[in-house]
Amino acid sequence: MSPTLVIVLAVVVVPLIWSILISFQRLKLINIGTANVFGNFTLSNFERVLTSKSLWTSLGTTFVYTFGSVVLAISLGLIAALVVRKPFRGRTFVRAAMLLPYIAPVVAVTFIWRIMLNPEFGIVNEFGQNVLGWADPIPFLSEARGTWEFLGAEIPVPTALLTVIAFEGWRYFPFAFLFIMARLEALSTEPEEAAMVDGATPSQSFRYIVLPQLLPVIGLLAILRTIWTFNEFDDIFLLTGGAAGTGVASVRIYELLTIQRNVGGAAAQSVILAVVLVIMLSIYLLVLRRRGEKV
Repeated sequence: MSPTLVIVLAVVVVPLIWSILISFQRLKLINIGTANVFGNFTLSNFERVLTSKSLWTSLGTTFVYTFGSVVLAISLGLIAALVVRKPFRGRTFVRAAMLLPYIAPVVAVTFIWRIMLNPEFGIVNEFGQNVLGWADPIPFLSEARGTWEFLGAEIPVPTALLTVIAFEGWRYFPFAFLFIMARLEALSTEPEEAAMVDGATPSQSFRYIVLPQLLPVIGLLAILRTIWTFNEFDDIFLLTGGAAGTGVASVRIYELLTIQRNVGGAAAQSVILAVVLVIMLSIYLLVLRRRGEKV
């Protein structure tokens, strides 16, 4: 076990301890190489971060972004797995094609999305104006607040935030698709066939037979995707740069580190972010255990 233990200590434990230590010090990027990380501890970084309005705004945005992205990714993965569950001609090709958003380089797919959603020459606005009857092009990645007219009422819509949520759901639904498809392949078809003989509809068969057997996998997916999405940075940064109401907590940490050169403040906010994530996952695991599910 020694090689694995050394790798874990070097890659995970030591950087984590170092981040916690520098979060209690007033360090700038220019002097981090010569600073003594075991001296001059202070709570000023946490005081500054906790009293900053931008922290709570970014956390609120992160919660909305994480919840929407996780729900959308798992829902799309579930639908995709059900679509290709039964054999048909070309099923292997369709299964492989569904993995493309997940395996494609993030720089490439974000560039394609930015071109498609461009308000001047993007194909999405072109289709919307010529086919769907949009009056004006929609700046999907630069509009913080838009309006949606429904039954004569104007409903405010966070355009850019919903766009990055849609991108996140599209990019990571293949991950959920793989997990759910593997579980569906392992399910016995006898209970469903018996239910169909007894007169159950396909929706009833899915609700009462298939879905309960998928819930442990969906719970595991929710935990994994919540951890990864809560810390997501590159997708949002490449799409919007954190502008137009998409400034999640990870982007805020990046700005503290690179723009303000405040290493201690960035470390303090990252520690707070980790604590919030641990609390969220603890509550979620507690709920699952009370429901009797094993995750």
